[in-house]
Amino acid sequence: MSKIGIVLSGCGVNDGSEIHESVITMLELDKAGAEMIVMAPNIDQLHVINHATGEEMDDSRNVLIESARISRGKIEDIAGITSKDLDALIFPGGFGVAKNLSDYAMAGVECSVNPDVLRLSREVHNDGKPIGVICIAPTIMAKILAGETELTIGFDEQIASDIDAMGAKHMLCPVDEIIVDKEKKIVSTPAYMEANSMKEVAYGIEKLVAEILTMVK
Repeated sequence: MSKIGIVLSGCGVNDGSEIHESVITMLELDKAGAEMIVMAPNIDQLHVINHATGEEMDDSRNVLIESARISRGKIEDIAGITSKDLDALIFPGGFGVAKNLSDYAMAGVECSVNPDVLRLSREVHNDGKPIGVICIAPTIMAKILAGETELTIGFDEQIASDIDAMGAKHMLCPVDEIIVDKEKKIVSTPAYMEANSMKEVAYGIEKLVAEILTMVK
């Protein structure tokens, strides 16, 4: 049974993991019979957004605790996970990727990545294991790998330019497709960077999960 790590960044598109993308990823892995190891950093969120109004709240929340809402309580601190525990790694999107797993939302191409996210991603990559990145998550993979890797966030010109500036190669891609860098074993799909509905998100994530599992075998 393949062991697939899922890195979450909170709960909710505006300040954490995108819930639809996370759940669809987990559903596809479950349907394929894979074992999921869901994890997140044990850190405070950058901020908390009221998802009903879009306004910032005077509140503080923990990324690990909020991520546990999506995983129904079964969550690991990413600090305790190594490549030896996994066969592959997948990052759902959501602005938590750019605010909690990194500071891309604030620093752009000069961003830094959470030390444990950086460490684990590089361990998995250096061990020749596949990594899937969804929605905005390709931005941090461009930074983490710091080399020419084919990635997509769809058609957003500014973010595509940032990915190129960080040393990767952005590829245009519709929402229902994936970009596969077979040499680097990186798979990406635009999801809600381009999607207008949950079913559109599902098309790309289904293909991404299937490709990741094929690479594991």
